[in-house]
Amino acid sequence: MARYTGPTWKKSRRFGISLSGTGKELEKRPYPPGEHGPTQRRKLSEYGVQLQEKQKLRFMYNLNERQFLRTFNIAGKLPGVHGENFLILLESRLDNLVYRLGLSRTRRGARQLVNHGHITVDGNRVDIPSYRVEPGKTISVREKSRNMSAIQDALEANSFVPEYLTFDADNLQGTYSRYPERSELPAEISEALIVEYYSR
Repeated sequence: MARYTGPTWKKSRRFGISLSGTGKELEKRPYPPGEHGPTQRRKLSEYGVQLQEKQKLRFMYNLNERQFLRTFNIAGKLPGVHGENFLILLESRLDNLVYRLGLSRTRRGARQLVNHGHITVDGNRVDIPSYRVEPGKTISVREKSRNMSAIQDALEANSFVPEYLTFDADNLQGTYSRYPERSELPAEISEALIVEYYSR
């Protein structure tokens, strides 16, 4: 299944969360899309609830099914709680950390910055959005890319950087200080349901 590249607003309203991270999708119409709008009340089966949770997380991090499942399987081989490890691996992706540092307004935009070679890790250019960043690594914007309007606009709009990252706004670089704790990861996701979905 290919990565979803359509409009995120309808998806956000369907799942009841902001997939872009801006929260704007739900400001005016915090209910599912469709002609019945706020009156839609579909009772999901147990499988449906698990599937919806899986899709919610997959769209949030903007992955295709193959990438998502591969990361899930890697998480299962690590010591600790499977679901929590899975979230930490998703959070450790380079495109996600570029987004978390406030260098892009959305994860989709962050993926483009990485794809187009604007980002370095410990001084080396990395153009693979799924690249897994280890704690202690430094993520920077390349010198020639620092004045890009997309980056500057994102920095102006963003004032929050998670505690597991440090950010130097003058040099446009941040360090992945440590793995995030569960309390610092998306609260609207129930990773246990996703583990149940793949354990069927």
